[in-house]
Amino acid sequence: MQRHYGLDWLRIGAFAILILYHIGMVFVPWGFHAKLGAEQWVTVPMMLSNPWRLSLLFLVSGYASRALFVRHPGPWPFVRNRTARLLIPLAFGMAVIVPPQPWVELVTQHGWTGGFLAFWTGDYFAFRRIDGIALPTWNHLWFVAYLWVYTLAFTAVLTITPGGVRAAAQRAFERLFGGVGALILPMAWLMLVSGVLFPGARETHEMVGDWVAHATYFPMFVLGYAMAGSERMLATFARWWTVTALAALLAFLAVATIQIVFAGYRVTPRPFGTIFSLARGVQGWMTIAALIGVAETYWNRDHRWRPMLTEAVFPFYIIHQTIIVVVAYWLLLAGLPLTLDFVILVAATVAGCWAFYLGGRRVSWLRPLIGLRLHRPRADIPDPRPAIV
Repeated sequence: MQRHYGLDWLRIGAFAILILYHIGMVFVPWGFHAKLGAEQWVTVPMMLSNPWRLSLLFLVSGYASRALFVRHPGPWPFVRNRTARLLIPLAFGMAVIVPPQPWVELVTQHGWTGGFLAFWTGDYFAFRRIDGIALPTWNHLWFVAYLWVYTLAFTAVLTITPGGVRAAAQRAFERLFGGVGALILPMAWLMLVSGVLFPGARETHEMVGDWVAHATYFPMFVLGYAMAGSERMLATFARWWTVTALAALLAFLAVATIQIVFAGYRVTPRPFGTIFSLARGVQGWMTIAALIGVAETYWNRDHRWRPMLTEAVFPFYIIHQTIIVVVAYWLLLAGLPLTLDFVILVAATVAGCWAFYLGGRRVSWLRPLIGLRLHRPRADIPDPRPAIV
């Protein structure tokens, strides 16, 4: 498979948006590990990316997984590779990177008085709930755990499915998704999940019983895998990206209007709650379709910055939320204006992520812990392998 640089750029941008989104979580009236404010108006720009950012990441991960799968001699070497690349940083993250987050949450929101070191070496590894917080926890690294499970589950299906059946399934996919079906069918599924099957349900990120998340993200992962074998699907996105972008904008306006009108309501009254859920499904897929269309049309080209940015994404993802939570804790004590808080959070998160990546990539034994390959590729030899999360 030829590398799709446009999807590399799209993945880089999606993770940058995700980091900004988590900074925004500090300022909205939604639950988060550290809070500096509860500004209702901030929820509106947050809704720009809320319905699609994670679906896009699972879709792109599925696409890249196919490129990796075909480069391995068999399914089990692929599984071993994915397990090492995902579970090692997940374990390191849960043991070392994540612990400051629940400690800050307990101190600032539950009256916890113990110091961090005592918490980390004692209560954090007690395997129990403290004030409703399950410890130890993976917090934002749930994405990595889910991706590993989806990868194993789908690889098992591929392994037991005869090659002829897989080829027939790809041809059937091409017929269904090679035209406007690529625009309509995934959107219909997301509308069904959010508006009919799980109306008003929230993701738990606890793996077991998180049906609304699995019903959304596992199909996106599988769709991305199949999309990697369909030039017609990518061509459809490129052809219709202006239309899908307009549809996404109109759906967002509906979402934002309901968000503003019913701000502060615990439950949005009918029928507006249903309209909100259905509009989120439309916005989610139309935005993804538009972004892939733009990536296919304009971004499918390389640049000297791409290899480093592509490699940096996973370490950035591992460390970013802990930086946000810890810096927000310090800012809470400082009592600065919220605008200045936001600027400091953005600057500190960007600087901290770069320091974590640039420092870790030079130490061979640290590289697998922060999501990098054990050996650095030579600068003069381009690495064709996708660097997926």
